[in-house]
Amino acid sequence: MEHAIWAEGLVKRFGGTTALDGVDVRAAKGSVLGLLGPNGAGKTTVVRVLATLLRPDAGRASVHGYDVCSDAHRVRRLVGLTGQYASVDEQLTGVENLLLIGRLLGMARGEARRRGEELLEQFGLADAGHQAVGAYSGGMRRRLDLAASLVGRPPVLFLDEPTTGLDPRARTEMWELTRQLVAGGTTVLLTTQYLDEADELADDIVVIDHGRVIATGTPQELKARAGGSTLAVRPEDPERLATVRRIVGELARVEPEVQGALVTAPITDPDVLPAVVRRLDEADVRVTELALRGASLNEVFLSLTGRPAEEAEAASEEGDGEAGRQDDPSEEVPR
Repeated sequence: MEHAIWAEGLVKRFGGTTALDGVDVRAAKGSVLGLLGPNGAGKTTVVRVLATLLRPDAGRASVHGYDVCSDAHRVRRLVGLTGQYASVDEQLTGVENLLLIGRLLGMARGEARRRGEELLEQFGLADAGHQAVGAYSGGMRRRLDLAASLVGRPPVLFLDEPTTGLDPRARTEMWELTRQLVAGGTTVLLTTQYLDEADELADDIVVIDHGRVIATGTPQELKARAGGSTLAVRPEDPERLATVRRIVGELARVEPEVQGALVTAPITDPDVLPAVVRRLDEADVRVTELALRGASLNEVFLSLTGRPAEEAEAASEEGDGEAGRQDDPSEEVPR
């Protein structure tokens, strides 16, 4: 298999903090590689190394066969990068932003303008192209930011948490745009904390925690590795949530998760489902949702790390210190 992205044994330290501790990644041409993990896990550091923004302390990496250290100038011509926050100029119009990027890439003015207008049309921004970006919605800015990373037609695109802060509709739009790019032959490395995003888009997933790879595989392979199934119960009356949680916990013999009004728990014995139904009936608890489904990526993360992804994110944000700051998106990132 020919790899668009290849890295082996990447190590990166910031002072006394090891951000990457021997990370390996592979991405086939024309595919989406999902880099999954909580804040501070090292995802953005991997992207910065691959985009030639950071030199690794050890290990090797290449993009389309070009070494990210010794052939950095060639790598930069092959990659586009969209960071966690839109980096377009709010004082300029959409057309002017893309024209500026094109000129910086060495395009003639006419060519840069044509490319900008083409991208604005492709990303549904043609009608707003002559408006100042400061008047754009968050979703429109993210689309323009993605368009800006594609002005030079890079065959490899790094999407570093591209849907952070977006509403559900804007997230869905970004997902569809990503699918279109991959269908056209672009290779995408997607970093995300959103498990549903990785499940939707990634052909393969690398899970990172504390700077180390803890699992690799397709979404289906990772979910199969977690094993078992997940029982989900939603009571009609939210005040009966504690009762549902107690019943599910007693029968599944684990501490259930509660997300809003939904109680979930991993189970391996299919007889648990009818037993839960009987106990709920005896307790006179009416439900609006009762389902048994295969493992999700959240259960995978729980089985790999011993904690749900949301809890891992919170712990990382509160307690990682320098390890958390190494994924700080505030640095200026060149196109």
